[in-house]
Amino acid sequence: MVKSGKLRSGAGSKLKRWKKGHSSDSNPQTSRHRQAAKSRFFSRPTGKSDLTVDALKLHNELQTGPLELGAGSHKDACMEAEPDQALSDRTSGTFLSGLSDCSNLTFRKVQRFWESNSAAHKEICAVLAAVTEVIRSQGGKETETEYFAALMTTLEVVDSSESQAAVAYLLNLIMKRVPAPVLMSKFSDTTKALMDVMSKQATSETASALRWILSCLATLLRKQEASVWSYPSTLQAYHGLLSFTVHSKPKVRKAAQQGVCSVLRGSDFMFSDKAPAHHPAATTTAKFCIKEMEQAGGSKEDTTTLHVLGLLKELMVTFPLGAVKPCCETLLRVMTLSHVLVTASAMQAFHKLFSGKPNASTLSPELNAQIITALYDYLPSENDLQPLLAWLAVMEKAHVHLSGLQSSLSLGHLPRLFSTAMSCLLSPHTQVVSMATNTLKELLTVCVAPHVEEMGTITATASTGNPSYVCKMFRIIEEGLSYRFHASWPFVLQVLGCFYRVAGKQAHPIMTKSLQSLADLRSTPHFPFSGELDLAVGGAVESIGPEVVLSAVPLKITGYDDDLEFPRSWLVPVIRDHVKNTQLGFFNSYFLPLASTLKQRAEELEQSGQKLEAKVYQTLQLQIWTMLPGFCTCPTDLLVSFKGIARTLGMAINERPDLRLTVCQALRTIINKSCKTEEEKAEVGRFSKNFLPILFNVYSQQPAAGESGAYRMAILDTIKVYLTVTEMQMTFTFLQKATERLSSTDSTEFTRLSMMDLVVAMAPFLDQVTMTKTFELIRTYLETKEPGMQKKAYRVLEEMCGGERDECKLFVVANLETLKIILLDTLKSASSPAKRPRLKCLIHIVKRLGEEHKDFITALLPEVIICTKEVSAGARKSAYTLLVEIGNAFVRFCGNKKDALEQYLVLVYAGLTGSVTMITCTVLALTRLVFEYKDSIEVSTMEQLLHNVCLLLGSRTREIVKAALGFIKVILFIMDPKALASHVTVMMEGIGNIKDDVRRHFRTKLKNIFTKFIRKFGFELVKSMLPAEHHKVLANIRKAEVRSKRRKQAAEEQGDSESEDQAPKVKNESIEDILAESDSDLSEDEGKAAKAQKKSGKQKGRAWLKEGEEDDPLNFLDPKVSQRVLATNPELKKGTKVDHGFKVTSDGRLIIREEEEEDVKDEGEMKDILEEAGVKSKKIQKRKFKDDNFDEDMDVEPQLKYRAGGSGIHRPLGGSREAGADYKSKKGKGDVKKTGKLDPYAYIPLKKSQLNRRKRAKLQGQFKGMVRGAQKGALSGKKMQMKKRKA
Repeated sequence: MVKSGKLRSGAGSKLKRWKKGHSSDSNPQTSRHRQAAKSRFFSRPTGKSDLTVDALKLHNELQTGPLELGAGSHKDACMEAEPDQALSDRTSGTFLSGLSDCSNLTFRKVQRFWESNSAAHKEICAVLAAVTEVIRSQGGKETETEYFAALMTTLEVVDSSESQAAVAYLLNLIMKRVPAPVLMSKFSDTTKALMDVMSKQATSETASALRWILSCLATLLRKQEASVWSYPSTLQAYHGLLSFTVHSKPKVRKAAQQGVCSVLRGSDFMFSDKAPAHHPAATTTAKFCIKEMEQAGGSKEDTTTLHVLGLLKELMVTFPLGAVKPCCETLLRVMTLSHVLVTASAMQAFHKLFSGKPNASTLSPELNAQIITALYDYLPSENDLQPLLAWLAVMEKAHVHLSGLQSSLSLGHLPRLFSTAMSCLLSPHTQVVSMATNTLKELLTVCVAPHVEEMGTITATASTGNPSYVCKMFRIIEEGLSYRFHASWPFVLQVLGCFYRVAGKQAHPIMTKSLQSLADLRSTPHFPFSGELDLAVGGAVESIGPEVVLSAVPLKITGYDDDLEFPRSWLVPVIRDHVKNTQLGFFNSYFLPLASTLKQRAEELEQSGQKLEAKVYQTLQLQIWTMLPGFCTCPTDLLVSFKGIARTLGMAINERPDLRLTVCQALRTIINKSCKTEEEKAEVGRFSKNFLPILFNVYSQQPAAGESGAYRMAILDTIKVYLTVTEMQMTFTFLQKATERLSSTDSTEFTRLSMMDLVVAMAPFLDQVTMTKTFELIRTYLETKEPGMQKKAYRVLEEMCGGERDECKLFVVANLETLKIILLDTLKSASSPAKRPRLKCLIHIVKRLGEEHKDFITALLPEVIICTKEVSAGARKSAYTLLVEIGNAFVRFCGNKKDALEQYLVLVYAGLTGSVTMITCTVLALTRLVFEYKDSIEVSTMEQLLHNVCLLLGSRTREIVKAALGFIKVILFIMDPKALASHVTVMMEGIGNIKDDVRRHFRTKLKNIFTKFIRKFGFELVKSMLPAEHHKVLANIRKAEVRSKRRKQAAEEQGDSESEDQAPKVKNESIEDILAESDSDLSEDEGKAAKAQKKSGKQKGRAWLKEGEEDDPLNFLDPKVSQRVLATNPELKKGTKVDHGFKVTSDGRLIIREEEEEDVKDEGEMKDILEEAGVKSKKIQKRKFKDDNFDEDMDVEPQLKYRAGGSGIHRPLGGSREAGADYKSKKGKGDVKKTGKLDPYAYIPLKKSQLNRRKRAKLQGQFKGMVRGAQKGALSGKKMQMKKRKA
């Protein structure tokens, strides 16, 4: 061995020595290959090139095509090629050059995907070249028919198996595109030729052509007419195909099975107008399958049964009723063999049959019901996990399908399945319990819910018919509330809540007892499933209604002599969260008097000094009021009950500030969700003369000094909603009163602003004449010096111009000239807060302008551009939107989009000659327009714009450079790299001309832009174009990119290895997934050793026999003995849980704290681009001493990512805790000992710095002080003891 750090003797002379000081250089000095590549980048070759037009055409033909084969399917495309064969580009170019001009697109697959070392593929290419040459020599046009005829002739004359395989492969490709009449006319000849080859290949060992011959035969049969199937020769050919479905070779068997499926399910005549219900060959196929299974006998060594079951799984849906019944009987017979794989495959076949939803001609209701009854004899044991899950899935699909065929028969079979599923809730496996719960909920939703209304009211006395079945099902579910099911109560409560929602409206007489049981459970101390129980009762409230629920489970709150624990108070939030579609009158008759009583009781207790009890009653009455929005959601008696509650609601808004938010929400809910008919709107609108004056008065009152004004926004929203159902004449009356108070000299500023808000709310609901009068009224306020009034005046104008009603559109058209004059005249007097509504007004007006108003738009443009730098984010966003609308207007005027944008951009360019602010705003505007119209701007225009913006990068003003960098960032995003490549030099020169102080200021932005350049054009090119001061940043970017890529690859590799080794079980979605464990016996793991393979192969197919309980012997004559045969080892212990590095909740869900870095990175980049383009507004983060998210009432402060630590500005501000504070006595002086903690002594931490000789004196001084303090304390203690003794 050579010692580390030294070279072998003689090796030193062979090495190139580093110069002194250069041993750590990362890149070598010699880079001739890089220099050569760099010199040719973006440059045309000077010498004669091999890249000709013909070569490029050949390349395009070879590269384009619809076929994309992965590594797995590559072998199938190229016959059975060897797995480790490398492609040779040189061989590809020479070998396929003679085939590249084949004009038929069918053989593109042969041209594109090939293997140079594959003899089979070379044979295919040779046959194709020969056939093509023959067709051309005879003047053919290379059509599919010509290739078909030539290949069939070739198939008859070739002898070798390799040539037959090649011809068969090409035939398989071409026959799918041959016209159907050709295949019909040549059916007998083609069939005979294919059958001859098939019979020869069947006896040979290679059989390489067999799979392609079978595919050709299936294609041929699929194209024939229905009448052809009455000939014996057709059935003989089909039987030949059918016989290979149980072939020993997997590829042959798969090709035959796919062919049979395509014939039965995809024959052309099955899709015609006069298509038969079933294929003529369906019955004979069923007989073949039954015969094969009976001959196999289900022995474990013979896999024929499994192959036939795989075929039946796909075909049973296509069979007629007469064939489905014997097939099902055969399936049930083979399931009695207790062969694990056979049973699993049979269950898959049944699942596929029911999932296909066949009509009654394939599966009658009676047969469906018989299969359901028979499957109960094959119920697996509750400890047999996978078979039990599969059984539940099959039974669910069977009942769902039966419900679609005959609902009454389905309902009659449901109680038995409900009973079985409830017994599954006692299983120790969580998967079984969850599956049984989902099955019950699905059956209730699909099978019971659609037919409940037809049954009428269901009572406990129902003894026959569908109501009796529903009663039985509910009794079975109700039994789940017994203590026997206590471990599964969360799942039982889910099913119970679903039952309430489905059948509660009709079946509430039989549900009262269960509601009482739930109330008793809820009152149990420390009941662990109160959340699930509340949801179940909430389901009853939704469907049955609160009146029936409260009659079964009284609230027990009267206001007098109440238990102050209020054991049923949990009902109040449950009703609040779930009540809807009920009677509003019940709230008026029951809850309003109760709330009034509780309020009165709270006042009495407050006066008597019992403040705690008064607070409890006050809270209760407020909670009762919170139910009101739920009662107002689609009430059934709105026309009758609203007039009874309207007066109370008006008084509550006026007199009860604590109820205003709730009542306003209720009114908005009634109008938005409940007023669906004109009668209901008229009924609610009838009370607008009562509600609106109250709402106006409350809104115009200034809140008291310490009172919060948060309710005012809710009041204003309610006014806007109520105006939608108010008559226009009444709105006009209210508007007159508001304008009178607005123009009154006695009104305060608050009142005038409030009145202006009300005018804004009423403006869209006026007629054209009234709008014109209102416009004349607010015209003076557009030039006022008060920013608040000016802003609200523009808001009124915005509402009138932007309304969707016809009156609003007519107002704009009638007053367009006046609006133009006023908006131009008020340009200079517009304050900053008024910019946003002013711009929105302009947006609505520009949308309706014609070409004759082009001068007006041109005059507006400078203002709009300047507004892109407004302080308000809303104003900036509106300015960008208006820029786009002006562009759309130019497109409307011109017709040609490119010419229109050319004219528009010329007007915008003028801003580049203005002041610094104007230049900045113009660049921002151009950025937005380029992003919006990136597909419509001419390339020359884009190039000129890019060159001009790059010149601005040399400015000394940071704002201009910032805007120009944003423009470049957007250009990098939207422009194609090929088009951008010719401008890289210009952009790099511009970035290199940035002044030093500006460059330092925008170093983060520049780093971001450099990263994008490097990703698009490479590190070396970017480095060669930038000055030396940027090279350090570029090197840093490259290192960061490499590091990020390496981390990503490591994470992917780690994830792959974890998923392979420790993949957790995913929830089973389909029957195939459920039975995946059993199916895995068909193929052994390749990664394990041969011995392990053999062992697993033996064990996986085994079945276990569960012995009798305790000393009872096993009775083989018991009808349920099949449940004793298990597919999983009952003695096998459960594996330990895999630790994936994440915390897990109680129900098994992973808690993942951080998001994926790549997703966040991509979203951040896209958000950055949209912000630069003005599509999204930038949020300016302000530094605050206290974060807005902190709530003074919170017990725990929000968790922040940053942790203080260190010195200076990073020091902790919380203050250092006094050493030994945990040991201080709360009652007296001195320290106390605490269990589980160290004794209260001053422990000195051992640090490495204590060994430093220079710091030894300082440390000694600390220890001296500590010892001195201890001595002083001991001396004072001694003196105290002396005094006590003397006393």
